[in-house]
Amino acid sequence: MDIIPVQNALISVSNKSGLAEFARQLTETFNIKIYSTGGTFKFLHQHGIPAEKIEDLTQMPALLDGRVKTLHPAIFSGILARRDRPEDIQTLKQRGFPLFDLVVVNLYPFAETIRKKDVTESECIENIDIGGIALLRAAAKNFYFVTIVTSPEDYPLILAELRTHRGITPETRRRLAIKAFRVSADYDDTILRYFSRNEKFPEILTLRLERNSVLRYGENPHQQAAFYRQDTELLSSSNRHESSVTHAKQLHGKQLSYNNIADTDTALEIVREFAEPAVAIIKHANPCGVARAESILQAYKKALECDPVSAFGGIVALNRPVDTATAEAISAIFTEVVIAPAFDESALSILTKKKNLRLLETGELTPPSPSLTFKSVVGGMLVQDKDLGVITARELKVVTNAQPTQDDIDALLFAWKVVKWVKSNAIVFTTKDRTIGIGAGQMSRIDAAHLAAKKARSSLKGTYMASDAFFPFRDSVDFAAELGVRAIIQPGGSVRDQESIDAANEHGLIMVFTGLRHFRH
Repeated sequence: MDIIPVQNALISVSNKSGLAEFARQLTETFNIKIYSTGGTFKFLHQHGIPAEKIEDLTQMPALLDGRVKTLHPAIFSGILARRDRPEDIQTLKQRGFPLFDLVVVNLYPFAETIRKKDVTESECIENIDIGGIALLRAAAKNFYFVTIVTSPEDYPLILAELRTHRGITPETRRRLAIKAFRVSADYDDTILRYFSRNEKFPEILTLRLERNSVLRYGENPHQQAAFYRQDTELLSSSNRHESSVTHAKQLHGKQLSYNNIADTDTALEIVREFAEPAVAIIKHANPCGVARAESILQAYKKALECDPVSAFGGIVALNRPVDTATAEAISAIFTEVVIAPAFDESALSILTKKKNLRLLETGELTPPSPSLTFKSVVGGMLVQDKDLGVITARELKVVTNAQPTQDDIDALLFAWKVVKWVKSNAIVFTTKDRTIGIGAGQMSRIDAAHLAAKKARSSLKGTYMASDAFFPFRDSVDFAAELGVRAIIQPGGSVRDQESIDAANEHGLIMVFTGLRHFRH
């Protein structure tokens, strides 16, 4: 491919930002002839910039209230003609059609329209571009010879190329064509998602993800990675601005890593479960300490007590602003990330002394909202509802002779909120307000129970035990009794439930069923 001089330009834009200066440079500095459509022609005329009306070229007025303007052979032949084929050029000469070397087009603002309050479907339909998208695709298809410009941000690039090369280089034409195809794909995808917005699992699922950042590496240094955020164009206002790592503001520290982002997401989701001050400390996708208290400082100290060894190099999430005392406590141990609704000025001055500590501010935490979650597998993607399952005290089913007090119920529900976020198979031992031992990701439930007990740094007598799924055998109940556990919360639903209930009754344990499981893989 060669550098292509620009003699004729077709300009048809919805967004006229920067257009006057750009078009003036084309005509006055580079003697380029401009053809334009109704609204664009009027704009150029108002700014004293010479241009030819498309209607004069096509000998056809705009039809159907402007729905049909550029869809004409005189336009598309001039864009799609191949300069290296004499027969193409001869056809244009015979018809008296010009060659278009530069096409500047941006589309009706469909995405902006659907965001408007109380917008009607008819208004949205009228903002579906037909001629513009056809011009864009035609010019991009013929990028060997034609330059397509889809955004005002590329005007300086075009002018620089014309000044330097008296034309547009092949590299620039190719790059702008790729950008145009991306614009086209995004535009069509937005329209598709708008009209299929009420289908949770459509026959063909398209995702629009905007790159947030390129990461230093993935889960391991030999893996490349990037962080994308889900497009929120069609989400309801309740979850469009939902509190998340994606939308948090980084106040300090080096770039988040792949693992930082994954772990911080889990940490934040845990503390959002609690109305009272709560702290979660995460290490490798699992909590190593979770606590609630009357103050955020007390909650942090209690969470740290669960497993201070694992907390080293961990992720800390708080559901209250970080104050001075809490910042001092956090700074006493090496921590990778702290995420919280806010940091007071003194807390920031303390924590920013740690050069590599990342500080993320979410603003006031929002309640969890319904959405889909995605997990990639080789050659595919698993899609499901976000796990928003919540159990209240009234929904618990007491299945043992021993009956829980109100304090027991409150403690069991605390344990249940925590075990939801532990990788399966999961067992958690807690007091009424903090974790004591956590067993995560084991192949059998009894192994998870033994691991949780091993991790405990204090006696488990009088504690509460939570299991993310039912007990397939009574062995976990017997083990809990040996440890002195007071009460157990589990989903129930095993064919051997009665064996577990009998075991609990033999030991005088309290056991409640939730009827809801929380597998986490």
